Amino acid sequence: MKSSLFSKRLGMVEESRSDQAFSVRPAAEKCATHKDVSLTLAESWAPPLDSRSALFLDVDGTLLEIAPRPELVRVPDGLPSLMVRLSAQREAALALISGRPLAQLDRLFQPWQGAAAGLHGLERRRADGTLDCLVDGASAAALDRLRPKLAALAADGTGLILEDKGGTLALHYRAAPQRAPEIRAVVEALQREFASALRLIAGKMVVEFRPPSVDKGRAIAAFLAEPPFRGRRPVFVGDDTTDEDGFAEIRRRGGIAVRVGPLNGATAANYSLPSVEAVLAWLASSGSR
Repeated sequence: MKSSLFSKRLGMVEESRSDQAFSVRPAAEKCATHKDVSLTLAESWAPPLDSRSALFLDVDGTLLEIAPRPELVRVPDGLPSLMVRLSAQREAALALISGRPLAQLDRLFQPWQGAAAGLHGLERRRADGTLDCLVDGASAAALDRLRPKLAALAADGTGLILEDKGGTLALHYRAAPQRAPEIRAVVEALQREFASALRLIAGKMVVEFRPPSVDKGRAIAAFLAEPPFRGRRPVFVGDDTTDEDGFAEIRRRGGIAVRVGPLNGATAANYSLPSVEAVLAWLASSGSR
C-alpha cells in the first residue's frame, strides 16, 4: 500500500497532527560532529550521504513503519522514485537488505527493482539483475520439522502469526505482547532441538528461525565484492537486532552504520536516526541534490 508524500528537508522529526504527513526541523543540536561527550557514537546524528558511497537499506522499521501484520505495511508516495534517484547517483550501488523475500520487495517498491538481498541474504539479486540463491539442505529439513510445531502454536487464536517465508520461519506476537515470556521459552527450547541447523533471532515482537549460514553482514559483504559496490565506502541503515550483523560488517570496513529508533541496548552502529520519518527525510535530502 502507498501512503503520503514525505518531506525533503533534513532534520529532527516533529509530531504531526495527521498521519498523512510529517514535518521536520533543523537538526543542528544533534549532528554527526556533535562534541557533547554525554553522547555515545550511536547517538550521533547520521552524517549527510555521499554520492560515492555504497548504500544498503533495511526495510521494515527503517524505510517503512512496522505494521500489525507484514502485509499491511504502507509505502510512502515518492519512496520508490527516491530510491531510483539515490541508485542513479551511485551508479546502481544501492541495495535493500531485508528479511522479506525478493518477490515481496519487488511488489512493495515497484517500479524500482534494483539490487536486493531477501530472507537475510538467502536470496540475492545483484545490480546486474542476476540471482544468487543459497541452498542449505540441513536447514531446509529442519524447517520442515519445525514448521508444524510453530503452526500449532500460532493456531490457538490468541493473535500469534506464523510468517512462512519458505527459507525462514517467523513468529509474530505483536498482537499478544503479554505472551512474550512464554514464546521466548518455547522457541528457545526449539532452538536447542535444532541448534545445529537453525539460528534463532529475536526482533521487535517477532522471533525468526533461519539458516545459520546467512545474515545481513554476509549479504552486504557479498555485494561489496562486486561492481558497482566494490571500492565504495559502505553505509547501512537498520533498526533491529537482525541488522546488527550488518552493522558489524560495515564497521569492520570503516563505514557508516546507522541505527534507527530508540537505543534500548548495545549496538554496533556508530550513528543513529530517531525514526522512519527521519530516515526518509535524511535520504530525501541526499536524493534532491
